[in-house]
Amino acid sequence: MARCTNCQYKFNTKEVLAVSVAIHGKGKTCPNCGVKQYMSRKSQSYLSLGNISLLFVLFLPFLIRLSDREESMI
Repeated sequence: MARCTNCQYKFNTKEVLAVSVAIHGKGKTCPNCGVKQYMSRKSQSYLSLGNISLLFVLFLPFLIRLSDREESMI
């Protein structure tokens, strides 16, 4: 499960999904320490595969990693 890069707070599934669907440039603030978290470049590449099956959606919260800065796919 995804953890805050600052305080190691463990995000729950709902919070991880909120980060994954956030508009580009808008991260999710950690409820524990207040540092904004973004999806890592590797996690963004998982989502860009385009193969969204039910099985993939079930494992998505475990695949997403967070970053304390916005990372571009390029």
